[in-house]
Amino acid sequence: MTAEDYQNGQLLLIDKPLEWTSFQVVNKVRWLIRKQFNIKKIKVGHAGTLDPLATGLLILCVGKFTKKIETYQAQEKEYTGTITLGATTPSYDLETEIDQTFDISSITEAQIHEATQQFIGEIQQRPPVFSALKKEGKRLYEYARAGEEVKIASRAIHISAFEITKIEGANVHFRVACSKGTYIRSLAHDFGKALENGAHLSALRRTKIGEFSVDDAVSIEEFESDLKKSSS
Repeated sequence: MTAEDYQNGQLLLIDKPLEWTSFQVVNKVRWLIRKQFNIKKIKVGHAGTLDPLATGLLILCVGKFTKKIETYQAQEKEYTGTITLGATTPSYDLETEIDQTFDISSITEAQIHEATQQFIGEIQQRPPVFSALKKEGKRLYEYARAGEEVKIASRAIHISAFEITKIEGANVHFRVACSKGTYIRSLAHDFGKALENGAHLSALRRTKIGEFSVDDAVSIEEFESDLKKSSS
């Protein structure tokens, strides 16, 4: 592959590592391409953010393919992960400390499986306050970190599959297929409420975007290695 190939447009499937932001992945890949071909500018963008505590499929559009970002963003996404019952956090995941605990001894496995049915189809979901969505020019997480209360409107999303794959004590492993704009952290939080308990997201991996699978993605290290081989 040449610099021209990347400028004309490429689609890259990257397996995002834990604790990296999606923007860090974009910046790293952009820097690697610029360095490899000694070029000043190359457009790189991602088709759907993953939180730092999530891993998995990140579609990167390079060069002229950045015009296709919205097309890929609109496609259905699939995730696997773990919801931990019995405790809530302000961010709905492990980014923040546990703020409330609950007794889960009376929750049955049947109730856990049954609760998923409330979330199938088109539902209203309220995004977490610890998110990058903007309100009045500020990111929601900026209000949250400053301890300011902010009203967040719910919005329509679509969940086509919500399957419990394993239950290990408080840890409920799941698979979800959903529309653009779905927050799995909010789903975890609302799932706890549906069980008249509390819950937070403790692990998340994006496995699919449309027809693209994380099985076909490469790590950043593999991309760097492949980049050197293909241009040598």
